[in-house]
Amino acid sequence: MAEAWLAPVGHKLLLWGAASAASLAGATLLLSLLQMLVTYARRWRQMWGIPTVETALPLVGHSLLFKPDRQEFFQQIIQYSEEYRHRPLLKLWIGTLPMVALYHAENVEVILTSSKQIDKSSMYQFLQPWLGLGLLTSTGNKWRTRRKMLTPTFHFTILENFLDVMNEQANVLVKKFEKHVNQEAFDCFFDVTLCTLDIICETAMGKNINAQNNGDSEYVRAVYRMSEVIMQRIKMPWLWPDLLYLMFKEGREHKRSLKILHTFTNNVIIERANEMKSNEGCWGQNKRRAFLDLLLCATDDEGNKLSHEDIREEVDTFMFEGHDTTAAAVNWSLYLLGSYPEVQRRVDSELDAVFGKSDRPVTVEDLKRLKYLDCVIKEALRLFPSVPLFGRTLNEDCEIGGFTVSKGSEAVIVPYALHRDPRYFPEPEEFQPERFFPENVQGRHPYAYVPFSAGPRNCIGQKFAVMEEKTILSCLLRQFWVESNQKREELGLVGDLILRPNNGIWIKLKKRDGNES
Repeated sequence: MAEAWLAPVGHKLLLWGAASAASLAGATLLLSLLQMLVTYARRWRQMWGIPTVETALPLVGHSLLFKPDRQEFFQQIIQYSEEYRHRPLLKLWIGTLPMVALYHAENVEVILTSSKQIDKSSMYQFLQPWLGLGLLTSTGNKWRTRRKMLTPTFHFTILENFLDVMNEQANVLVKKFEKHVNQEAFDCFFDVTLCTLDIICETAMGKNINAQNNGDSEYVRAVYRMSEVIMQRIKMPWLWPDLLYLMFKEGREHKRSLKILHTFTNNVIIERANEMKSNEGCWGQNKRRAFLDLLLCATDDEGNKLSHEDIREEVDTFMFEGHDTTAAAVNWSLYLLGSYPEVQRRVDSELDAVFGKSDRPVTVEDLKRLKYLDCVIKEALRLFPSVPLFGRTLNEDCEIGGFTVSKGSEAVIVPYALHRDPRYFPEPEEFQPERFFPENVQGRHPYAYVPFSAGPRNCIGQKFAVMEEKTILSCLLRQFWVESNQKREELGLVGDLILRPNNGIWIKLKKRDGNES
C-alpha cells in the first residue's frame, strides 16, 4: 500500500529533479551568453575609435567579408594593411572577437618586448590537439620552465652535431636536382620541403624517414593535411566548437591525421627510450644525438624529467615548426636568386672564395665565412617571411598607437607588411641583400624586421634554421645556376601557417661552370 502511494510521488520527484536540472542548465547557458554579450559590448565601446575597414555586423563581425579562397584571403589582409599603412593599427572583428593588425615597428615593439603579453593568440588552440602545450602553444610558468629547460639544447656547439645530417640530405637534394639540368622549368617547392622534413626528422627524432625518396608516405601526407585543415578552421568561427567540427569532413580528416602523427611520434619516443636504456649512461654509444635524446635526459631545476607526454609535445612542435618554415626560406631564396642574376653572381664569387671548386661538406667555419649568403637569406625573409603573421592574446588592456586595445583582444603582427615599411626599407619590393650589411643595419628600428619574432618569445630554433638554410643553399649553388621567370603576381601567395606560393616555385637549372651570364 505504501509502495503504491510512494510510486507516483517518486515519479513526480524525478520529473521535478529533471526539470530543475534542465532549468539550471538553461540558466547557466543564459548567464554565459549574457556575460559574453556584456564583454562584447564593453570591447565594442572601448575600441570604437580604432580604424577599421567598414562597420562590423553584430555578433559575426567581419567574418562574412573574408574571402573563402586561401590565396584571395591573404591578398585581402595585405590589401587592408597597405590601405591603412598611414594609420597606426587596423581593427577587425572575427565573430565577437576583436583583432588588431600591427605593421609599424613602434607598435610591434609594444607587444614583443612586454614580459606580460606573452600569451599566444587564442587561434593557437587549434594546434593544441596536435602539439599539446609545448613551447609554441604553452604560456605562463609552464612556458617559462620549458623554455629555460630547452634553451641549452639549441646551443651552437650542440647544433654542430646536426651539420652532418644537413650535408647528407642536401646532397640527396642535389642528386634529385641533377636530372633537371638543361631541362624545362620545374616546381622545386615540394622537393626542398621533403629535404627539410628529412633533416628535422633525423635531428629531432633520430629517425630517417627517407621522405626525399618517398614523398607519398602516410606521415608526410598527414603533416600537410593537418596544416591545411587547421588554417581553414581558424577562418571559420562556426567550425570552432569541437563537437560541431567533428560533424564536418574536415573535422574527421583532422582526427585521422592526428592519429597518424601521434602514433608515429609515440613509437619513435618508445624506441629511442628503449635504446637509451640498453646503453651506458644518458648518451650511450649513439653516434648522433637527436633533440629527442636531449629531451629524454633533460631535467628542470628540481631535477624532474619530462614525461612521455611532455616529450611528445616538444618533438611534435619541432616537427611542425622546424621543416615548413625552413623549406619556405630556402625556396624563396632560390626564387629571388633566379630572378636577380647579379646577386647570384656575387653569391657564386663568395662560394668560390670559400670552397674553390670542391663539393666537400659544409663546415661550421664555412658557415661563418658565408656572410653575403647570410644577407641573401635575411633579405629573402624580409620579402617573404616564412611566418607571414602571428598573434598574441592580450591579458590586460594595452595602449598601442594612441588607442586602448581591450584585454582579451588578439594583437596580430603582420611581418609581410611590417617588412615593407619604406621608412626602414626604401624601395621595399626590391631584393637588395646589401640592406643587411652591418653599416646599413645600424640605426634601423630593431622591430622593423622580425622574421623569427623577437623579445621573450622569439624563435628558439633560429640558429638551427639559418644553419640549415645556408647549408642547403651552399650545396645547391655550388652545383647549379638558377633561373626563374615567374613574376611576383604569378606566385599566388597563400598566407597559411607559413607563406607558400600557391602556384609553386618554377626554376630552370644549368650546371655551374663559372661562366654564367
